[in-house]
Amino acid sequence: MSDGLLIVVVAGLVATACGLLGPFLVLRRMALLSDAVSHAVLPGIVAVWLVAHTRAPLAVIVGAAAFAVLCVLGIDALRATGLVASDAAIALVFPALFSLGVLGVTRYADGIHLDLDSTIYGEIAFVPFDTVRLGGYELSRSGVVLAVVVLLNLLLVTALWKELKATTFDPQFGATVRLHPRLLSRLLLVASAVTAVAAFDAVGAILVVTLLIVPAATAFLLTERLVVMIGLAIGVGWVGAAAGYAIALPMDSSIAGAMGLVCTGCFVLALLASPRFGILTRRWRRRARQAR
Repeated sequence: MSDGLLIVVVAGLVATACGLLGPFLVLRRMALLSDAVSHAVLPGIVAVWLVAHTRAPLAVIVGAAAFAVLCVLGIDALRATGLVASDAAIALVFPALFSLGVLGVTRYADGIHLDLDSTIYGEIAFVPFDTVRLGGYELSRSGVVLAVVVLLNLLLVTALWKELKATTFDPQFGATVRLHPRLLSRLLLVASAVTAVAAFDAVGAILVVTLLIVPAATAFLLTERLVVMIGLAIGVGWVGAAAGYAIALPMDSSIAGAMGLVCTGCFVLALLASPRFGILTRRWRRRARQAR
């Protein structure tokens, strides 16, 4: 597999993992969670360095995942009080954890290249160089990790499809029939955190946030069926991965930035021309009614 194709496939795996969960986050109005997690993991990375003095990928993922789970559980605990809205809970928890991480970097990790650029933003162009040997084959480490994450997310969504769907659209009904909406919400949040942590080291936190939310928001404008929304979210993510790489290569520009820009372009097109919710579509229908 060529390096360019591998980069697109890894970005597509991120798009698939995020597309399976993103629609639920958008519908539950928890879209900011991905941004919160991408910043809240920083103290976990610092903690791994302080305890084990290593930046090995597995150790970093474990430390980051621990603080990601702590972040989402803290957000959910604040929401459960009924005193703090979802967006406010996110805005309260992740700045505190991110600030803790910044203090840790400046106090204990200065001068060892454990800076914000290396720990937060990643670089998808380096994916072909980080390999692992499995079964006699040299495989991309990020590709293997993300393939496992895709499988786990698919199993979660498939096994709990009815429960997730019911509690997403009507959480009070879910509580009435004992579907445990709070437990399902925490499972979804933890899965989102693990997905973000597994992906951000390879493709960068900004691209993870983009692929978790923008394709889902685009699909939300195009359909009212949840299963179709998930399929469209995954499809938009793959379009962004392939077209973004094709745009970035001749321009010698940021691959992740180009992928995010393509996904945003898809959202703008849906916002303007969606068959039901598009701004231009509604304006055309209004003029057609006035003409009649």
